[in-house]
Amino acid sequence: MPRKRRASRGLEKAELRAAGLRAIDPQLSFGNSVTLSEFTRTIDQLRLRMEAYNTALAVIDASQTEMAELEKKLGELGEKLMIAVAYTYGNDSREYELAGGIRKSERVRKIRKGRTRSEATNSSNGGSLTA
Repeated sequence: MPRKRRASRGLEKAELRAAGLRAIDPQLSFGNSVTLSEFTRTIDQLRLRMEAYNTALAVIDASQTEMAELEKKLGELGEKLMIAVAYTYGNDSREYELAGGIRKSERVRKIRKGRTRSEATNSSNGGSLTA
């Protein structure tokens, strides 16, 4: 899922404010670097920084997609290699184990526990135990 691109309400507000201040006086200045040109320069810096940030996010998203595709390809290739090793040497061979597989003779099967005979008769009699 792509990352959310950044937008700034503060930037939009500042641009509208700058347009209003420009209508008052294009060279508006109150001293101590509180000028319309400094305000406009700061707006431009923020806009450029946000563009760079959003571009970096796009690059990261593309890189993440490429990595996911490569991981999938790697998994498929590994699976094909294991199938080829099992076909060539057998899935109970030492070579299969060396390739990262679990030998067929070493697999532990889960034993499903069935009900015992006494449990079966208790449940058929209503399941009540008498003391």
